[in-house]
Amino acid sequence: MLTQFVRDIPLGTQTDLLLSIDDPADAPLVYAEVLDFLITRPTPQEIVDFKISAAAQTRLRALLDKNREETLTDTEAAELDLYEQLDHLMILLKAKAYTSDK
Repeated sequence: MLTQFVRDIPLGTQTDLLLSIDDPADAPLVYAEVLDFLITRPTPQEIVDFKISAAAQTRLRALLDKNREETLTDTEAAELDLYEQLDHLMILLKAKAYTSDK
């Protein structure tokens, strides 16, 4: 299922956003946080317990507000798409991790 998800990610502005990042420090906050977390090889329980930082949540709220107001730039829309994709990925990972502990 995860393989299907990755294969089905549409190419477009979110891909362009990631490809344009020369320095990992310039990656959207949530992307960096998820990568930093996954590189630690977390246990299934750590995956289940994972939450993004308050700063990343604040950024997501700001993007959602701008989306509702229809004032997102193309770059912000790509960043919001990235949040949505990472959220979906983490839901799948958490479901897999939760069932692997049983």
